[in-house]
Amino acid sequence: MTMPHPIKSHDKPLAIVLLSGGLDSATVLAIAQQNFYCHAISFNYSQRHIAELKAAESIARSSGVDHRVIRLDDAVMTGSALTDARIDVPETASKGVPVTYVPARNTIFLAHALAVAEVLGSNDIFIGVNAVDYSGYPDCRPEYIEAFEAMANLATQAGVEGGRLTINTPLIRLSKAEIIRTGIDLGVDYARTVSCYQADAEGRACGVCDSCRLRRSGFAAAGINDPTRYRKLPR
Repeated sequence: MTMPHPIKSHDKPLAIVLLSGGLDSATVLAIAQQNFYCHAISFNYSQRHIAELKAAESIARSSGVDHRVIRLDDAVMTGSALTDARIDVPETASKGVPVTYVPARNTIFLAHALAVAEVLGSNDIFIGVNAVDYSGYPDCRPEYIEAFEAMANLATQAGVEGGRLTINTPLIRLSKAEIIRTGIDLGVDYARTVSCYQADAEGRACGVCDSCRLRRSGFAAAGINDPTRYRKLPR
């Protein structure tokens, strides 16, 4: 993949932002843009809800940021309900690590972001992981992020030569309602985002998967109208 150097805006430093197209990552991008010139990256990992990539492109375009979609081998992250249409997406709350967990997803994503950061000369990576409404995913916990950041500073030329690499997780301690209020204050258009685990090709949500339930309850708790487009109105 050829990655041209984006032009820095004014005197802002450059940050790499992981942009999935969902509610959390759109909020993280808006937060990062307050203090950084942002280069957003998304991943095509043969996920069944490909509408999220269209959402990511729309968010990046409306935010005026550089954006790249990185294609991963379709055999890398199999065995998840999000990558295998033969595995049903749960429509009730799961206990433990759910079948929607994608093996090593954040590790693979952050490793690519780390390489992009080194190529483009950035010391900051932003990711929208959350330890409050995190659905039981082990790679969304604070201790995981701390461990990855430590590894990043041991394993890169930038790290060993004194350039501190930081994995920024501004949402990690926020509830979904707090995330939504933050985004609204920053002008995030949540109608552009897709959070559903089984959104259709047009980006319409099922309304019943775990991600939809968290999103719906977040808007309700925040007292903000939910702009999500549903295939059918959830109960």
